[in-house]
Amino acid sequence: MTQQIPSTEPELTGVRNFRDLGGLPTADGRRIRHGVLFRSGHLARATARDSRYLDSLGLHTVFDFRNDADRALDGHDVELPGVRQVNIPLSDPADGAAFWHLVRNGDLTELRALLAGGRAVDQMVTSYRVMIEQRTAEHARVLHALAEDSVPALLHCAAGKDRAGLTVAVALLALGVERSAIEEDYLKSNAAHRRYRVRRDADAVDGSAPEAMELLSPLFDARVEYLAAAFETIDRCWGDTDTYLRRALGLTPGLRERLRGRLLD
Repeated sequence: MTQQIPSTEPELTGVRNFRDLGGLPTADGRRIRHGVLFRSGHLARATARDSRYLDSLGLHTVFDFRNDADRALDGHDVELPGVRQVNIPLSDPADGAAFWHLVRNGDLTELRALLAGGRAVDQMVTSYRVMIEQRTAEHARVLHALAEDSVPALLHCAAGKDRAGLTVAVALLALGVERSAIEEDYLKSNAAHRRYRVRRDADAVDGSAPEAMELLSPLFDARVEYLAAAFETIDRCWGDTDTYLRRALGLTPGLRERLRGRLLD
């Protein structure tokens, strides 16, 4: 059981799933410094008050892991003066368009065919495995940037759960945070006030019928088996975390120490 971390969450109305990762413990007794590493959902609907709060954080870089389909649906992030905004898509735009069509317009027949019988969970597990195996260049780019000059940083995708959640998990591994503590933070995305608001088109067949929402639920849940699949993939493909960080992400001992120096107390 990891130690409870005090809440440092602001009341943001247009940004979901925001939190400061400060306070998370590492295996060697250090902690992530408050005010240097944040995660959230997208910033496209940030209110003026939200923007003022985000501006007060002194952010250097916002990493946006959404693809073109996500941005077409929700919009581009609000501009934050003096903050570098870096877009690193972590999924294929065509897949994104198909995904959001399913979410917004899929009828019950289509949803059952694609998601029922555990297929939705299988899709999510597969996507986590694929992100670990095939997105090493993107994850390396984020970690190298954090080690060099990009903090304080905010990492986000659409919901702040999967692409951002997994990239955050990789960063936490590099900092020496134990997997159990990473899992604990990851599961916080299930809180009602943090969850992505699933919108079904008004003219979609079956609209927001309870069965439709139940079928879609695994796509928007943070589940232990999803993150476990990512960790298992690291162990299967590279043997252990240190080898993964060094060989797959190019995180040399010196670079890793620079990262830890920037982000840990």
